[in-house]
Amino acid sequence: MFDRYRLYLEDAMADAVPPLDQHPINALLRYHLGWSDQHGAPSPTPASQGKALRPTLCMFACEAFDGQLTDAAPAAAALELIHNFSLIHDDIQDRGYERRHQPTVWAVWGTSPALVAGDSMQSLGDHTSILATDSVSPTTAIRVSGLITESYLEMIEGQCRDLQFEQRETIRTDEYLDMIALKTGALIRSSLVIGAALATEDAGTIDGVARFGRAIGRLFQIRDDYLGIWGDDAITGKSTDSDIVQRKKSYPIVYAFQESSGSNRTELTRLYAQETLDEPDVDRVLDILEDIGAAVQTDALTESTAEEARTALAVLEMPQWAQTDAENLIDFMANRLF
Repeated sequence: MFDRYRLYLEDAMADAVPPLDQHPINALLRYHLGWSDQHGAPSPTPASQGKALRPTLCMFACEAFDGQLTDAAPAAAALELIHNFSLIHDDIQDRGYERRHQPTVWAVWGTSPALVAGDSMQSLGDHTSILATDSVSPTTAIRVSGLITESYLEMIEGQCRDLQFEQRETIRTDEYLDMIALKTGALIRSSLVIGAALATEDAGTIDGVARFGRAIGRLFQIRDDYLGIWGDDAITGKSTDSDIVQRKKSYPIVYAFQESSGSNRTELTRLYAQETLDEPDVDRVLDILEDIGAAVQTDALTESTAEEARTALAVLEMPQWAQTDAENLIDFMANRLF
């Protein structure tokens, strides 16, 4: 699936992102996307270093329901740009120094230029979302642009909830799942919905695609939370200590606070009340997670969410190739290492 649509996405992204000589901020955008190094020299691989999940889902859904990929490509590029604006801002908020095996934008250029780069990426996404007006009806183009805007407003709401959670000691797992349905899930869900909407106006189909998208969004984030603690940093491209060092309230940590008691709860509360956590602190958090079975629980939630996605997929009327690709996607999302 990812290979099939990469060239369409690369062309659409090349059209969307201005060249280096048009404005200094473009150097930061192209660096973040993996197209150039810190000095503006072209990268050996001109495509984005990310998974390109959201644009891939958009183009897949469009093709699966007999739409034209040329109609979906601008919307797919817009989704990728919006996602990347959120990553640039996330790295600032989390003080993340590495993403996709290279220093983050703020770590290279500083906070203020990185904020402007994120804002610029968002504006490019908004602009690109309406570029399909030449190939689809104005009504459809406006609807697609509206869906993208609505989804990233949900994403921002989820980000705000996540920041609020950092100030709270106790968060219920259901609160956390509601938050990630916005922060991560909204853009993933809308990617599938937008692709389907470019191919069909059938409300039942689009509702079914949205159900599938909601499950895929949760599946992606829960697996991401697992990898953020127990992944291999040589594969993920970021330090697996960083989530704990930054005291992020990812699903395993939320589960640990909810389920721990006695000395484990006291120790976890003490550690997460500190300004910083050193290596022995990280090791102690990992011991507590092991004691309460957080990894096993996270794996179990991953599998149950994958089953929700399979159930939602089963009622969608798609050609066999699309069914197979979607089933493979679920398996990839549940078991990915990066």
